[in-house]
Amino acid sequence: MISVLFAVLTAFSNGAASVLQRRAARTVPDSAAMHLSLIGQLLRRPVWLAGIGLVIVAAVCQAVALATGPIAVVQPIFVIELPATLLMAGFVMRVRLSRSLWYGVAAVTCGLALGMASAAPEGGSSTVHGAAWVPALILTGVFEAVLIGAALGARGNTRGALLGLAAACGYALTAALMKDAMARLEGGGGAAALLTSWQLYATALAGLGALFLLQNALQAGTLVAVQPMLTLGDALISILYGVTLFGEELRTGWWLLPELLALALIAAGCVGLSRSPLASGSAPPPPRRLR
Repeated sequence: MISVLFAVLTAFSNGAASVLQRRAARTVPDSAAMHLSLIGQLLRRPVWLAGIGLVIVAAVCQAVALATGPIAVVQPIFVIELPATLLMAGFVMRVRLSRSLWYGVAAVTCGLALGMASAAPEGGSSTVHGAAWVPALILTGVFEAVLIGAALGARGNTRGALLGLAAACGYALTAALMKDAMARLEGGGGAAALLTSWQLYATALAGLGALFLLQNALQAGTLVAVQPMLTLGDALISILYGVTLFGEELRTGWWLLPELLALALIAAGCVGLSRSPLASGSAPPPPRRLR
């Protein structure tokens, strides 16, 4: 229950951060895309800094969640970050939420519940044994290089979607490294074992890389293109890491049918929610009155 609670808190923080970062990233000219100058310009925007603050809060909550629960349980919960954020935005801005937005919230929530009940992730170790990280890091690097290379040759929403998936892979890798690093802290070595583990510093490097890719994704494409790739990519790749690196187990066989249905529900819900004006940080226009 502790891992689920902190995973939900992470989702709330990450979702709000994504909306704030997109508002800031859309004000940066295209000439700054895929350059470090993009971060320099964003640092001068208070909205972006507020989003980074929420990212830090999310990182702390995520570390607690991963230290107390399987990665295949914690990471998929993050799909609720977008609906949670939109509900919070509607409450704060005192905007009446549309029926389509509620349908999106219901689709994501039902999809997550169905997916978790069908997959029933369990077992696994808290650390990665042997040299299993070597092939995982090589394959991840190749996958990221292919996505970034394809994104550089694209524009608009296509680039945003590809970079969104690349960012999702980076965040999933960050979670896996973070879980392995936190296990050192609990393994009896204490803070010294954590501070001397390469996983801790690899976590920071992967997290910064994922953050950079996400800023470029949000700058290049709409939230409709970026968010589904980010949300689903993070969940699916995290599950893959959980199964291959930590030995976590999922149901297969005929259970794959409801699991695929759950993915479809989540994807449809994310697309619908991303189209909401609240996702861009603005309130929808007031309804017209008949005279």
